[in-house]
Amino acid sequence: MIKSLKIAALAGVALSIMTCPVAALAQAASSVIIIDKDAAVQNSAALQGAVAQIKVTYASTISAWEARGKQLDAALQPQIQKFQADQKAAVPNRVLLQSEYTAIKTKQEAGQVELQRMFAPVQRAQDYALTQIGAHMDTAIKAVQTKRGASVVLVPQATVSYLPSIDATADLTAALNTEVPTVSINVPAGWAPGQPAPGAAPVAPAAGAPGR
Repeated sequence: MIKSLKIAALAGVALSIMTCPVAALAQAASSVIIIDKDAAVQNSAALQGAVAQIKVTYASTISAWEARGKQLDAALQPQIQKFQADQKAAVPNRVLLQSEYTAIKTKQEAGQVELQRMFAPVQRAQDYALTQIGAHMDTAIKAVQTKRGASVVLVPQATVSYLPSIDATADLTAALNTEVPTVSINVPAGWAPGQPAPGAAPVAPAAGAPGR
């Protein structure tokens, strides 16, 4: 009887040793959440509303930008086709190919600059909308941490694998919808990307973070 009691006691100790690390791991996992900030912002009501407004407000600019892009592509096609044909020659003329390649690349880069310049007003409006949403990001993340009881927030890129139950991206979208349901696309004169939106409190850079 005494022997059996000792065996039972030892079995209880062994079970305790085996289960404690598992319990600790489960507790640690519950204090960690994963958030994809970009996805949360993309799905937010504020950004979706801003994009819808931009498509209407800048419809002519977007249309002209798309048309010009097609024109530039069409203008390059003959040069690209000739370059590809010259590559297939029995004895390719490397000097000629280099010259053709340089000409194509120069035109492509010039076209990209032109298209970026045309798209600049649209991009500026998008950047302004994102800046307004970003000003509420820290508050929204803290709200999600409180809701989930999490002490650590990680991005998906910082993990190898995780359970769907600790993905709080949707929670962040909901928090952003509460914090900033709408934003303006009317960019103030003189505003530039990297500057806070008017009325928004400036956000101090994190310790050790490089300046922009």
